[in-house]
Amino acid sequence: MTVVAEILIGLVAVMHLGFLSFEMFAWQRFGPKLFRRFPPELFRLTVPMMANQGLYNGFLAAGLVWSLIAEGAFGRSLAIFFLSCVIVAGLFGAATVSRRIAYVQAAPAAIALLFVWLS
Repeated sequence: MTVVAEILIGLVAVMHLGFLSFEMFAWQRFGPKLFRRFPPELFRLTVPMMANQGLYNGFLAAGLVWSLIAEGAFGRSLAIFFLSCVIVAGLFGAATVSRRIAYVQAAPAAIALLFVWLS
């Protein structure tokens, strides 16, 4: 993979570590500010669910880091798989929660995937 593709993969991985931190540790504090259309009591009630979702974002980040560590075609295949998972998750989130998720999650992964394919 090219250096640009690897940098983009790394950025997507860092973003997912940020999502992990937000969902697992700061959901009640910052969730109401980001998702204003939901009632405030929802954030207290969904802490365990969001912690679980944050853990899954951590797995996506781990897979992307793994793709950077792995060599050759295997690393490229891992990158394609995990970036595709991020894109699907982002599009699903955009369809079910907020359209912003397509721009924040799916678009960066799609750009990284494009650079992986071009490399």
